[in-house]
Amino acid sequence: METSTIIALITAIATAIAIGAFVFLLFPARKPVVEPDGEVHPTLGPVQQSSIGTKLIAAAPRGYIGWIEKQIVLAGRPIGWTASGIVTSKIVLGVVGVLFALMIVALAEFALKVPLAIAAPLLLFFLPDVRINSRAHDRQSAMQLALPDTLDQMTIAVEAGLGFDSAMAKSARNSTGPLAEEFIRTLQDMSIGRTRRDAFMELERRTDSEDLRRFARAIIQADSYGISIGEVLRVQAAEMRVKRRQRAEEQAMKVAVKMVFPLIFCFLPVIFIVVLTPAIIRVVETFS
Repeated sequence: METSTIIALITAIATAIAIGAFVFLLFPARKPVVEPDGEVHPTLGPVQQSSIGTKLIAAAPRGYIGWIEKQIVLAGRPIGWTASGIVTSKIVLGVVGVLFALMIVALAEFALKVPLAIAAPLLLFFLPDVRINSRAHDRQSAMQLALPDTLDQMTIAVEAGLGFDSAMAKSARNSTGPLAEEFIRTLQDMSIGRTRRDAFMELERRTDSEDLRRFARAIIQADSYGISIGEVLRVQAAEMRVKRRQRAEEQAMKVAVKMVFPLIFCFLPVIFIVVLTPAIIRVVETFS
């Protein structure tokens, strides 16, 4: 393509982006939503600092914003990760992907330029979603993996004479990782006046690990019905160890199935080349 055509395309895209941003800013900001407990919703309330981010949040589907907020909570609310920031980065990366696709179509000459031009904007647009979801998944997996050993430590401490809160604090101080952070936050909730039931209900909302949620529900029930915490911890620790061993066995059984495709598409062709190439060369030399 000629230089003038490329400049015209870039100018048209930039103009369309500017008009779209101007129209987008005309959306009215969504009013703060007050939760039943009197707190302002963290996504829809006034905590959003950027006006552009607020407009993006107001225009985006509420279910999608709720999913982003859930992933941020599961990821441990990392610094700099907000719903408005993720949505803004999606828009910016999408625009960059569109410009990159236009440059590929206009300047490149290889055969796969059209699929690459289609895939680039999509990959860049969904990259923030993939990152926050991956971070949340890794954090929840680490919590689930560390839970059996932490419950063993708490069980030993309770049987040695410590109270449940003291055993939980000691286990959290002697450990590192996301599970220790969640336990410390739960203890902080109780230290500011929340009941044990409310603190563990909040812990259950901050995780999607089924083992940790089962442990939180067991503690809530034990606190409600006066059951011995030491017995609950002993039963939960034994159950978590069994489940961890079962998950390890399940993963080991999946290895054979997962190895089929690498064997077929990677190892077998190389083996056939190494074994059959000398024979084919000899046959060709013999008949030629």
